[in-house]
Amino acid sequence: MITPSESSDSGRQNLAQAITREVFVFDGAMGTQLNNRGLPFDRCFELASVENPEWVEAIHKEFLDVGASGIHTNTFAANSFKLGRHGLEGRLQELLKAGVERAQVTATENTWVIGAVGPLGVEIEPLGRLGRKEARAEFLKVIQVLVDSGVDGISFETFSSSTELVEAVSAAKEACSVPVFAHLAVNREARTMYGTDLGAAVQRLESAGADVLGVNCSGGPRMILNAAREMIAATSLPVSARPNAGVPRQMDGRVFYENNPDYFARFARRFLQAGGRMLGGCCGTTAEHIRAMAQAARAVGAQERGAPETPRVVSKEAERPQKPMPLRARSGFGRLLSDGACPVSVELVPPRTPNLDALRQSARELKAAGADLINLPDGPRASARVSNMASATVLQKEAGVETLLHFCCRDRNLLGMQSDLMGAEALGLRNLLVITGDPPYQGNYPDLTAVFDVDSIGLCNIIDNLNHGLDLGGNALDAQTHFTVGAALNPTALDAERELERFAWKMEAGIDFAITQPIFDIESFESFLKALPENAPPILAGVWPLRSLRNAEFLASEVPGVEIPNSILEEMRRAHEAGTDQECGLEIARRTLESLHGKVGGFQIAAPFNKVDAPISLLEALGEIR
Repeated sequence: MITPSESSDSGRQNLAQAITREVFVFDGAMGTQLNNRGLPFDRCFELASVENPEWVEAIHKEFLDVGASGIHTNTFAANSFKLGRHGLEGRLQELLKAGVERAQVTATENTWVIGAVGPLGVEIEPLGRLGRKEARAEFLKVIQVLVDSGVDGISFETFSSSTELVEAVSAAKEACSVPVFAHLAVNREARTMYGTDLGAAVQRLESAGADVLGVNCSGGPRMILNAAREMIAATSLPVSARPNAGVPRQMDGRVFYENNPDYFARFARRFLQAGGRMLGGCCGTTAEHIRAMAQAARAVGAQERGAPETPRVVSKEAERPQKPMPLRARSGFGRLLSDGACPVSVELVPPRTPNLDALRQSARELKAAGADLINLPDGPRASARVSNMASATVLQKEAGVETLLHFCCRDRNLLGMQSDLMGAEALGLRNLLVITGDPPYQGNYPDLTAVFDVDSIGLCNIIDNLNHGLDLGGNALDAQTHFTVGAALNPTALDAERELERFAWKMEAGIDFAITQPIFDIESFESFLKALPENAPPILAGVWPLRSLRNAEFLASEVPGVEIPNSILEEMRRAHEAGTDQECGLEIARRTLESLHGKVGGFQIAAPFNKVDAPISLLEALGEIR
């Protein structure tokens, strides 16, 4: 093994040279040791550098005493987003500096001090709301403080997303000249948690300028060793491996790991024989695990250590996106959009029970009246109903009508989303309206949890990938999907600038159309349309035939995104007094159709309470307008 004093007279300044030549053993799990000292897992571990400095220093010393040649600062979760969950975002610089200071106080002249940086804890584009520029700026802010405080290198650890890790590495190479370690968290198939092939991730990280590549966390020694071997075969850079101490178990409220240090020693030997260069531990690893690896590393002589294989060439051709099918060939709805034919969708809500007879009959009547497709919400208002995917399958097969499937982010994780999307393609459900989804507290079961791995923008990007023949991780699929994809557009948003910005992101994600909330203020909506980009996709205006004054007041007061002018409410009040609520509501909807025909790309007509008489009347009226 090599230490700063052994590498050259200039000590720590030559880490960049040392990592290409020798074996390193780094420390183990800071978080595990803090928890063992009584700090709960839901607390901010980085705060211990200020409030319990003696604990942090003692942990560093324990690892150094058993043979670690480098230690990581207690700064893994020190970024504005993760600290913000504890109300500590204003103390970012303080905690970063304190983490470095605790390590430096403990370090000897033979110790490398590495700045630990973890993921931001929020999704970045294309899956999340945080832009790549904003993510890189946050990483820059963290890295600059660590480097200014005197770390010898930067180690990015436990990154599930290669996209986020590339941004982190790029930020580090922009900010400093110290070596940059880039660690991915992988699954048992040696892919990232988003399914990205390890070889493809290696290429991206090499291009970003990483000095060391590695895998850490996510599994025990065997799993990490298998992934490390694959990484060694894919790169000429030094490779680091930092496994967990096996699978965590709980007893009496305490978390513990069963893997013994001898097992880690065997892992260390095999890793070095495979051509690996840097060892360490992640979750659950103690000083005894590091001692075992350090002893094994010293026992493996230079002759026994494997030379890295000649990196295999990872084919970029296999990952090249396919050209999406033309819009007009994807579905009947896609053809109508492409031809500018003003398609009309009618919304029917799936029932609360598995009897679909009424839904099927309503769909048949609407098709006969001229509806181009039936729009099926996905658990609207956070309510439990028959799957809209099952409903759509029945309607397309038994009622002979095309469907538009709402697809929301609330109830599925990313794995479930991709599975259901591929299932929809297999069932011939080609039209999707992507929405983030109503939170559970708005529904019948307010205590239920929501997933929201991504929002509607992220989901649009996922679907765009699938339409290009790429999965969630950017890996090529044998067959692409052929979805016509739409998104929601809120013309009455309080923050119109933000709504237009999000709509621009949805356009970048490849949407083919947008649907608005019900429109009642024509003049305001027309002004909003003028603010849209010239290349905006077709906009389907929402039309809601009010059933009663009570229905109007409910929409105006309790449904987000719906604004009903006082003039409309007053018109409904007069009609209510005359006992003509439904007739008045229908007339208001007819005026909306007449005013907006030719100004929008189509219409979505609601069927309040799944009553189809009003939508059928509006379809007949629209036929006359056309």
